[in-house]
Amino acid sequence: MIHYDIPEPVLSPNFTMDDIRKIRRWDYERLKDATREERLDLIHREAAEAWAQFDAYHAQAAP
Repeated sequence: MIHYDIPEPVLSPNFTMDDIRKIRRWDYERLKDATREERLDLIHREAAEAWAQFDAYHAQAAP
């Protein structure tokens, strides 16, 4: 089971090592009870969202 109710960490403007630790801790807490299939599904879904944002950004930036 993926815990969607855990809030995302607040990151500093300079992105420090502490921020990386916060992200890793947040990711562990939300995925600690997930099955392998749930983890893979989440990774694929979030990757597809990231690619869609990437494509939309480059479509706007293209002349």
